[in-house]
Amino acid sequence: MRMHVYSVKYGFSQRFNVPARKAFDWSTDYRPDDLSLMKIQGKRRIRKITDDAILLNETTYKNKQIVRKMKLVRLDRKHLSWSNTHVSGPYLHSQFHYRIVPIGTRKCKLEFTGLLLCYFKANLSRKKIKQIARNERKQDSSAWHHLAVAMAEQVQ
Repeated sequence: MRMHVYSVKYGFSQRFNVPARKAFDWSTDYRPDDLSLMKIQGKRRIRKITDDAILLNETTYKNKQIVRKMKLVRLDRKHLSWSNTHVSGPYLHSQFHYRIVPIGTRKCKLEFTGLLLCYFKANLSRKKIKQIARNERKQDSSAWHHLAVAMAEQVQ
Protein backbone atom coordinates (compact mmCIF):
# COMPACT_ATOMS: atom_id res chain seq x y z
CA MET A 1 0.00 0.00 0.00
CA ARG A 2 1.25 3.47 -0.92
CA MET A 3 2.06 5.98 1.83
CA HIS A 4 0.56 9.46 1.61
CA VAL A 5 2.63 12.38 2.88
CA TYR A 6 0.92 15.46 4.26
CA SER A 7 2.55 18.78 5.02
CA VAL A 8 1.19 20.37 8.19
CA LYS A 9 2.24 23.92 9.08
CA TYR A 10 1.56 25.57 12.43
CA GLY A 11 3.09 28.14 14.72
CA PHE A 12 2.91 30.04 17.97
CA SER A 13 4.86 32.47 20.09
CA GLN A 14 5.96 32.26 23.72
CA ARG A 15 7.05 35.20 25.84
CA PHE A 16 10.07 35.05 28.16
CA ASN A 17 10.89 37.39 31.04
CA VAL A 18 14.61 37.34 30.30
CA PRO A 19 16.80 39.19 27.76
CA ALA A 20 16.86 37.73 24.25
CA ARG A 21 20.50 36.56 24.27
CA LYS A 22 20.03 34.77 27.59
CA ALA A 23 16.85 33.12 26.31
CA PHE A 24 18.66 31.93 23.18
CA ASP A 25 21.65 30.58 25.12
CA TRP A 26 19.43 28.80 27.66
CA SER A 27 17.15 27.35 24.94
CA THR A 28 20.05 25.95 22.93
CA ASP A 29 22.29 24.57 25.68
CA TYR A 30 20.73 21.09 25.20
CA ARG A 31 20.86 18.87 28.27
CA PRO A 32 19.64 15.34 29.00
CA ASP A 33 16.98 16.64 31.42
CA ASP A 34 15.33 18.99 28.87
CA LEU A 35 12.47 16.57 28.23
CA SER A 36 11.56 16.52 31.92
CA LEU A 37 11.45 20.34 31.91
CA MET A 38 8.87 20.06 29.11
CA LYS A 39 6.89 17.51 31.17
CA ILE A 40 7.68 14.81 28.59
CA GLN A 41 8.65 11.33 29.72
CA GLY A 42 11.75 10.12 27.90
CA LYS A 43 15.50 10.19 27.43
CA ARG A 44 17.72 12.41 25.32
CA ARG A 45 21.29 11.87 24.21
CA ILE A 46 23.19 14.87 22.84
CA ARG A 47 26.11 14.81 20.42
CA LYS A 48 27.76 18.08 19.52
CA ILE A 49 29.01 17.81 15.93
CA THR A 50 30.33 21.38 15.56
CA ASP A 51 29.74 24.68 17.35
CA ASP A 52 26.55 25.14 15.35
CA ALA A 53 25.38 21.55 14.73
CA ILE A 54 23.97 19.18 17.35
CA LEU A 55 22.48 15.72 17.01
CA LEU A 56 19.71 14.77 19.44
CA ASN A 57 18.67 11.14 19.95
CA GLU A 58 15.39 10.96 21.81
CA THR A 59 13.25 8.17 23.11
CA THR A 60 9.84 9.27 24.38
CA TYR A 61 6.63 7.54 25.33
CA LYS A 62 3.31 8.55 23.75
CA ASN A 63 0.09 6.62 24.37
CA LYS A 64 2.12 3.74 25.86
CA GLN A 65 4.17 3.58 22.63
CA ILE A 66 7.92 4.07 22.41
CA VAL A 67 8.84 6.83 19.94
CA ARG A 68 12.45 7.17 18.79
CA LYS A 69 13.63 10.25 16.93
CA MET A 70 16.93 11.63 15.75
CA LYS A 71 17.07 15.38 15.19
CA LEU A 72 19.69 17.60 13.63
CA VAL A 73 19.77 21.05 15.23
CA ARG A 74 21.50 23.95 13.46
CA LEU A 75 22.21 27.12 15.43
CA ASP A 76 22.37 30.67 14.04
CA ARG A 77 23.71 32.62 17.01
CA LYS A 78 23.96 35.91 15.10
CA HIS A 79 20.20 35.93 14.41
CA LEU A 80 19.16 34.21 17.68
CA SER A 81 17.54 31.42 15.69
CA TRP A 82 17.84 27.72 15.11
CA SER A 83 16.28 24.88 13.19
CA ASN A 84 15.53 21.30 14.11
CA THR A 85 15.20 18.68 11.35
CA HIS A 86 14.01 15.14 12.03
CA VAL A 87 16.47 12.76 10.36
CA SER A 88 14.75 9.63 11.68
CA GLY A 89 11.51 8.73 13.39
CA PRO A 90 7.81 9.02 12.61
CA TYR A 91 8.02 12.60 11.28
CA LEU A 92 11.01 12.08 8.98
CA HIS A 93 12.25 15.29 7.32
CA SER A 94 9.97 17.54 9.38
CA GLN A 95 11.52 20.88 10.25
CA PHE A 96 10.98 23.26 13.11
CA HIS A 97 12.17 26.86 13.15
CA TYR A 98 12.79 28.94 16.26
CA ARG A 99 13.63 32.61 16.54
CA ILE A 100 14.08 34.72 19.66
CA VAL A 101 12.83 38.29 19.20
CA PRO A 102 13.77 40.99 21.73
CA ILE A 103 10.99 42.94 23.44
CA GLY A 104 12.96 45.82 24.92
CA THR A 105 16.13 44.94 26.82
CA ARG A 106 14.74 42.59 29.47
CA LYS A 107 12.09 40.50 27.72
CA CYS A 108 11.71 38.58 24.50
CA LYS A 109 9.56 36.08 22.72
CA LEU A 110 10.05 32.87 20.82
CA GLU A 111 8.52 32.71 17.36
CA PHE A 112 8.02 29.05 16.42
CA THR A 113 7.07 27.55 13.07
CA GLY A 114 6.45 23.83 12.71
CA LEU A 115 6.70 22.23 9.27
CA LEU A 116 5.50 18.74 10.07
CA LEU A 117 5.49 15.91 7.52
CA CYS A 118 2.93 13.23 8.39
CA TYR A 119 2.97 9.80 6.76
CA PHE A 120 -0.31 7.87 6.53
CA LYS A 121 -1.57 4.88 4.58
CA ALA A 122 -5.04 6.42 4.29
CA ASN A 123 -6.13 9.64 2.66
CA LEU A 124 -6.67 12.49 5.12
CA SER A 125 -9.28 15.19 4.79
CA ARG A 126 -8.40 18.88 5.14
CA LYS A 127 -10.36 18.83 8.38
CA LYS A 128 -8.14 16.04 9.76
CA ILE A 129 -4.97 17.89 8.69
CA LYS A 130 -6.20 21.02 10.49
CA GLN A 131 -6.90 18.91 13.57
CA ILE A 132 -3.35 17.54 13.46
CA ALA A 133 -2.02 21.12 13.25
CA ARG A 134 -4.14 22.18 16.26
CA ASN A 135 -2.98 19.18 18.31
CA GLU A 136 0.70 19.71 17.46
CA ARG A 137 0.45 23.44 18.22
CA LYS A 138 -1.15 22.64 21.57
CA GLN A 139 1.51 20.06 22.50
CA ASP A 140 4.48 22.16 21.38
CA SER A 141 3.21 25.42 22.89
CA SER A 142 2.55 23.57 26.17
CA ALA A 143 6.13 22.25 26.18
CA TRP A 144 7.47 25.77 25.60
CA HIS A 145 5.22 27.16 28.32
CA HIS A 146 6.87 24.70 30.74
CA LEU A 147 10.30 25.71 29.41
CA ALA A 148 9.46 29.40 29.96
CA VAL A 149 8.70 28.66 33.62
CA ALA A 150 12.00 26.75 34.01
CA MET A 151 13.90 29.49 32.20
CA ALA A 152 12.50 32.17 34.53
CA GLU A 153 13.66 30.10 37.52
CA GLN A 154 17.14 29.27 36.16
CA VAL A 155 18.26 32.39 34.29
CA GLN A 156 19.58 35.26 36.38
